[in-house]
Amino acid sequence: MTQTQTRRPPPASAAAARRAGRRQRLARDRFLLLVALPGVALLLTFHYLPLLGNVIAFKDYQPYLGLADSPWTGFANFSILTGADPQFVTALRNTLVVMLLQIGIVFTVPIGLALLLDGMISERLKRLVQTVLYLPHFLSWVIVVSIFNELLGGSGPLNTFLRRHDLGTIDVVGNAEVFKELVTGQVLWKEAGWAMILFLAALSRIDQELYEAAAVDGAGRVRQLWHVTLPGLRSVIVLLLILRLGDALTVGFEQILLQQQAVGVDASEVLDTYVYNHGVVMGSWGVSAAVGLVKGLVGVVLVLGANRLAHAFGEPGLYQRGPA
Repeated sequence: MTQTQTRRPPPASAAAARRAGRRQRLARDRFLLLVALPGVALLLTFHYLPLLGNVIAFKDYQPYLGLADSPWTGFANFSILTGADPQFVTALRNTLVVMLLQIGIVFTVPIGLALLLDGMISERLKRLVQTVLYLPHFLSWVIVVSIFNELLGGSGPLNTFLRRHDLGTIDVVGNAEVFKELVTGQVLWKEAGWAMILFLAALSRIDQELYEAAAVDGAGRVRQLWHVTLPGLRSVIVLLLILRLGDALTVGFEQILLQQQAVGVDASEVLDTYVYNHGVVMGSWGVSAAVGLVKGLVGVVLVLGANRLAHAFGEPGLYQRGPA
């Protein structure tokens, strides 16, 4: 009795077929790969090679000795994380407060702006408002801080108007008690319009038939927003929130440094300015590198944790999990 069996190719033949397939793909995509080479080179040069400098966190680095000859200190530089330096504790506390304000306000306001703008009937008015809102994104922090100082300073139009009407004055610029709120307001004015564009793009992808079906079922504007619009935005919101958490402890180095002298270190010191003041200004390179390294590791943990939480709620997040 003869039985026909399907024979699998030997392992050597399978490996040869895979190599041939890779060669074919490389030949097919060679132009795209050549175009991508400059971007890959820039990424390696300015993002990955500098990671080797984190070895400074484990050394008593002295510029005149160089990286190779500076003595090793092990984890001695990381002892600052135990609260030995009160200024570090202050910087950490200020960073966390500003981070919560920016995630709670700066991240959510663009969603509301996108919803309001999407509901406008006039396309010309919508484009005008959108242009006005995202133009501040292209201004440098030097200009943004100068504008706020001119508008809210003691001789600015706001306080001039209040004095003319015997209403007193509002001390905003240079006031340490409201500095964190001022910084958050500056970021909101500068970046809300730019972030709004991403949510507007996501809104344009929602199927209009879903709104029509909801209207037929008797759903009003609020219920359509809750059951159609927000679920349609959920994937984008989760993705952008994960990306924001990866950079959560970076709350504005240049912006805060420009205003630090006016309000004092206690009110304005954050982790980024702490690294600059202790590393570049005071020469504590090892301690500053240790703080920067821990800051980066915390960002990685936040991204991975938020991505795993997104998977738990059925969202793809930054990457899809492979099959079990």
